[in-house]
Amino acid sequence: MIEIRSFSPGDDEDAVIALWQECGLTRPHNDPRRDIRRKLLVQGELFLVGVSEGTLVATVMAGYDGHRGWLNYLAVHPSWRRRGLGRQLVEAAEARLRTLGCAKINLQVRDDNMQAVAFYHRIGFLPDRVVCLGKRLVVDHQQDTSIP
Repeated sequence: MIEIRSFSPGDDEDAVIALWQECGLTRPHNDPRRDIRRKLLVQGELFLVGVSEGTLVATVMAGYDGHRGWLNYLAVHPSWRRRGLGRQLVEAAEARLRTLGCAKINLQVRDDNMQAVAFYHRIGFLPDRVVCLGKRLVVDHQQDTSIP
């Protein structure tokens, strides 16, 4: 049995970061602890975790800007995959976003993660005809410019 609940600061942080690392979601240019702190400042109740018998096995960060909802950091521990937990987390996030008046959810998947793209297709997400652009306003980690 899985309990889906909001992230608990202090109790969940280390387990969440370990899960993200296990799932390959962390990147050198993003500090996961800062990402968590930033999320807790804005709609922290939309940061969901899946827990089984006291072990954190899944996460999703949802957000709503008044126009679109967003999903980030959907992670399911490899030993828990293919049991519907990812779908359950997305549905829980969708339900919370719907209560806020959200009409559409967007998400981004790295272009080399075809397994994630296939998962999202299976649960009803379709490609949009858009180009995703980004601009970093805060640098979490200084890049070593001595490395070519």
